Formats: sequence, structure tokens, C-alpha cells
Amino acid sequence: MEKLQELLDRAKTWPAEAQDELVELGREIEGEVKGEYHATPEELRGIDRGLKAADSGRFAPEARIERALAKFRIA
Repeated sequence: MEKLQELLDRAKTWPAEAQDELVELGREIEGEVKGEYHATPEELRGIDRGLKAADSGRFAPEARIERALAKFRIA
């Protein structure tokens, strides 16, 4: 715990953007520890864009989806 407190004390001197990044990383770790996941504002905006596209009938062509999935398949 001492190392954590030392880091937090030093972090107080960091620029606001760096502090925000540390907070976000801490939240991600906390979610993993608790088994919870909370999307970031950026991820939520992406989800909203995808839902709007789906609502308007805009979907990726099947060939494009297949190429994307192929990257993750184990041969």
C-alpha cells in the first residue's frame, strides 16, 4: 500500500490529462477485479453510432465482415 500512496502523491503534481488517464486506468483495473465492465464515454459514442447505423439499415457487406473475423480465427 505504501507504493500506491507514493504514486498517488506524485500523481497530484501531474498535468490534468495524465491524472485523468490514471483514473481511467484505475477504473478499468477495478472493473476487472470486480468482474464488471463499464464502457468509456468514447466507447458509448461508438456504440451509439453503430446502433444508429443499424437502425437506418447500414450494415457492412458480408465479405468485409468475413475478412475482419478471419483475423481472429485460429488456423
